[in-house]
Amino acid sequence: MTKAIMIQGTTSDAGKSYTVAALCRILKRRGFSPAPFKSQNMALNSFITHDGMEMGRAQVMQAEAAGIEPDVAMNPILLKPTGDTGSQIIVNGQVLDNMSAVDYFAFKHTLKPQIRAAFEKLAETHDIIVIEGAGSPAEINLKSDDIVNMGVAKMFNAPVLIVGDIDRGGVFASLFGTIALLEEDERALVKGTIINKFRGDESLLTPGLDKLEELCGVPCLGVVPYLRLDIDDEDSLSSRIVQYEATPGKIDVAVIRLPHVSNFTDLNPLERYRQVSVRYVDRLSRLGQPDLIVIPGAKNTLYDLAWLKEQGLADAICACASAGTIVLGICGGYQILGKTIDDPDGMEAGGMAEGLGLLPVTTVFTTEKTQTRIHARTHDFPEPLSPLSDTTLTGYEIHMGSTTLAPDAQAFATIVDAATGEEKLDGCVSGNIMGTYCHGLFEDGSFVKALISLLCEKTGIADEGSPELSFADYKESQYDALADAVEAALDMDKLMQIIEEGIWNE
Repeated sequence: MTKAIMIQGTTSDAGKSYTVAALCRILKRRGFSPAPFKSQNMALNSFITHDGMEMGRAQVMQAEAAGIEPDVAMNPILLKPTGDTGSQIIVNGQVLDNMSAVDYFAFKHTLKPQIRAAFEKLAETHDIIVIEGAGSPAEINLKSDDIVNMGVAKMFNAPVLIVGDIDRGGVFASLFGTIALLEEDERALVKGTIINKFRGDESLLTPGLDKLEELCGVPCLGVVPYLRLDIDDEDSLSSRIVQYEATPGKIDVAVIRLPHVSNFTDLNPLERYRQVSVRYVDRLSRLGQPDLIVIPGAKNTLYDLAWLKEQGLADAICACASAGTIVLGICGGYQILGKTIDDPDGMEAGGMAEGLGLLPVTTVFTTEKTQTRIHARTHDFPEPLSPLSDTTLTGYEIHMGSTTLAPDAQAFATIVDAATGEEKLDGCVSGNIMGTYCHGLFEDGSFVKALISLLCEKTGIADEGSPELSFADYKESQYDALADAVEAALDMDKLMQIIEEGIWNE
């Protein structure tokens, strides 16, 4: 019979996603067949599976840690915020609708059958399901018809461990307060706590841990140190996108931190190159004169385009482009670089807006969403981007816009649908400006290596070549390092006992 363990947290970013990933890798190394599961994920970082389904990036990361192929059953409900009060609702990998927060709160209980079916699908081929909660289970205003925290723990008879972030301070109060605000039947599901992100001498915590166990009535399974690992992040709370300053003597890559930035994980592989400095820019004073400007994906492209103009960043990006800076737009960023964006059906805010005009393309939002895994080969580019000609990349498309090139425009690449083998043109290149719909373009292939070499030559920085490990091997090393640290920190005998006994360990 498949067993389950659920990781909940006192807050967002307490470390739930990494804890689930660590347990998946630990259990895999111990001979089990684990799988991650998160019934509902709210995130702007998403991924396309081999069968064309969209799911949260965090569960993809956890699947990789478990050594298995990502499956949309690991994340049956994905909410992608389109603004402050609404989201695109994705169920079983396909867009269902756009809803306000109030409408979705009333609707969500109807999705319980899909959650159960997804879990049962995973249970057919895996012996331990490691479930991740969302936010905090003590959000007492949101507990009605809960489908992501204690409601899921009850649905699948899963024992719960609650993770608290000591780096933020107040971890004892947050752990005790979380458990105190639970209903009696919910508290019965909690079998332990974990303190995460600790810096210092653990012996100093001993009096507090003893008191915490007395107050909560459950053991603390361990104290996980603050870890500096390079693992994909779930959302915009990521600490990596608050890096504003360039590192002297390195290629300066400025990524525009849009208000609704999505799939910023596209940029993570660039950080592995020792000769590259990646920083995130959210105001005019921080842009400077970078060597490469990247405008990443956006979930509300029209809003973010207006924001760029209001901040003065639109004019500054155009000025940098005129001065010779290479500019790359990815997905929504590609659309922003064009002449116009039209939203006739109100897929976002509706209406039409002029883009930055750096690429001879126009975009119209449609109701149909493109979701494919792809392989691509770039076309023959004129100077100054000719070194990027005839290079390869792999990735995936997630977009609802259809972009048309001017008759004499240069396409960026020919892409091949990994599932069907169908070919089509993608993106656009004009002078030192590039745009593409390909997410993940820096992970694999010769394009990223050629781009780094071009930037090194352009800036006079020594080209140190590619990292020693492939991106896939590098990720494996990070998952192992995460698992090593968590396994050493936790009482694994107690944790395995909790998994084995389930909720019936009175």
